[in-house]
Order: sequence, then structure tokens, then C-alpha cells
Amino acid sequence: MLSDGSHHPPAAVAPPTPANPTSGSRWLRWGLLLGLLLLALTSIFYDALTTGGGTAYLLQRGQTFVTIFLGIFIEAVPFLLAGSIVSGMIAVFVDQAWLDRYMPRQALVGSLAGGLMGIVFPVCECGVVPVVRRLFGKGLPISTGIAFLLAAPAINPVAILSTYMAFGFGPILWGRIFFSYVIAVTIGYLFSRAEPAKVLLPDVNQRHHDACCAVHSGDAPEPQATKPPLDARMNQAMRLAGDDFFDMARYLIVGSMLAAVTQTLVPQTLLLNVGQGPLISVVIMVGLAFVLSICSTVDAFLARAFASTFTTGSIVSFLVFGPMVDIKSTIMFLGVFRRRTVGYLILLPLALSILAGVWWNMNVGF
Repeated sequence: MLSDGSHHPPAAVAPPTPANPTSGSRWLRWGLLLGLLLLALTSIFYDALTTGGGTAYLLQRGQTFVTIFLGIFIEAVPFLLAGSIVSGMIAVFVDQAWLDRYMPRQALVGSLAGGLMGIVFPVCECGVVPVVRRLFGKGLPISTGIAFLLAAPAINPVAILSTYMAFGFGPILWGRIFFSYVIAVTIGYLFSRAEPAKVLLPDVNQRHHDACCAVHSGDAPEPQATKPPLDARMNQAMRLAGDDFFDMARYLIVGSMLAAVTQTLVPQTLLLNVGQGPLISVVIMVGLAFVLSICSTVDAFLARAFASTFTTGSIVSFLVFGPMVDIKSTIMFLGVFRRRTVGYLILLPLALSILAGVWWNMNVGF
């Protein structure tokens, strides 16, 4: 099976060029974090001087930052751990030949299948990233992996159940499932013609390239080959899960800090006091979803608090866009994809989520 949706022969897959896969992303992450921290400190000290709050005010803002950061981080860690365990299991128990045998060869069908994979894995936007990275290392096509990456956080069983508990069996539940799946499949299909070397970081692309070549050259292990005992394989899976957890946790920490800084700087009342129209309400709620970085398994309860003041289309957009992209998941994307790809993974879901919300407000209206 070809990694790019069978549009090119295996020989056309270019090997990755030697590069440092993390230096550029590392400087970008820490530069952005340092800039926001400096902005936060400037804003806090300015407010302390102008309001006369002094030390007490500074301590209050600092406590707000710590509270928000710990809330986001502690909420996301269990799902990152679950995703890392799934990633370790995939590394040990799933081989490239299996993916090549059962994954659809056509790009559109592969994207449709990738979106449906989200039903199988109850992982949020934090846990899905290490799983997708591991699947790419097993030779999963780019289009299938991206559709799964974007769809899984919103249409997994836990997120669906929480949405049902918050809104009942009604249009918001079905709107979230439908638009999340359609947008994820659409974006996955758009990536079907992209070369993996231009989408993935060099080290991830190298594993992806080697996996595809191993399958097509016949070097992949046969299913009936002798394998280590089950306990040895489980130990290996847990070791790999630990490696993935600590590798992705640094991105989660940075993303959680950025989200906390943003929430500390931007008063939520400013966001909630504007935007009652069919367009501006959607834009405000989409921006709020990105800034708050709430886990997709509990974001429906937060959206419920806005349901009486915001349009229904904006609530649906909040529930669709937030699980796909927020501050912490954007930082985590940098551990898998090139920076240009991360930009596309932000802008495309943003545009389509806004379009879906506006269409809902103009045509459905409830």
C-alpha cells in the first residue's frame, strides 16, 4: 500500500533530507512561550500600578495563572497517558503488513476510514497525537492519519456520551458528530496528494518511509513468525509507552502554559460581552475554544453554560473546532508535523468550522 494514497509508486517516495528535527520547533515553542510570559508580566505589573493593587494584586494574578495551568495540565495528563499506552501497544502488536492489508488503498476511502477510527479509540486531542505518530511510523497513509487525528477527539465514545449528557439527544449532538467527521475527512483527503517528506518531521518521515519500503520489499515480519512471549512484549510496549509519554508531555506542558498565560491576560468577560450575530458569535466561540484548551471529553459541559447567550451555530463550532485544534494540541503537533503543515492543520479546521457554524445559524437556527 502506498503511503500517499497510491498516487505514486513506492520508488517515488523521497528519502528524508538530513536535518535537525527538533531545533526549529524548539526555538519556536520557547520563543513563543517567552514572548507571552513577558507580555503577561508587563500586563500584570501595568495593572498593578494603575489599579493600586500592589503585591496583593500580583499574587492574585499569579495564583490565577497557576490554577488555570494545573487545571488544564491535570485534566489532560490521564488522556495523554492513555494515548501513550495505546501507542506502545500499536508499536509492538501491530505490524506494517497488517496496515497494508486492511487499510483502504484509495485516498477518499482511506480518509473516510481514518475518520471512523475515532470511534474505536476513546482518546482526546492530547492522547491522539502519540497514537497518530506511532501509526505513521507503521506506514499509515497521511490522509488516513490526519482524518483520524482530527476526528477522534470529537467522535470518540467518551466525547459523544458527555455531549449527550450536556445537551441530550438533539441537534447539537448530531451536529457535532456530523461536522467533525465531514471536516476531518475533507482535510485528510486534501493531504492525500502531499508527499510525506513535506508533511512529517524528518525522523517521523524516516520511520514512515522505512515501514512502507519494508512492506513492499517483503522485509516486514510475517504474522506466523516466532515472536517473544506475551509478557516480554507487554513489557516492551510499556517501555515504549513511557518513552512516548515523556516525549509528548513536554509539548503538553508548554501548551498548557501558553493557554494559561492567554487566559490570564484576556478577560473572558470581554469575549462573552460581544458576538450575538450569526457570524461574530461563531468567531468568538471558535476563538474561545482555541484559548481555553478544554479537553474534548468535558468541553460539552462548558459549552452548555454558553448556550443561553450564544447562537446554536456558535456552540456547534465550539464543539467541533476545539477538539481538533487548541493551544496545547498545536504545540503537540510540532512534535509530529512540519511547521507549515501545523499551520494548515490550524487554518483549515478554523475556516471550515466557522463556515459550518455560520451555515447553521443562517439555515437551521435552533
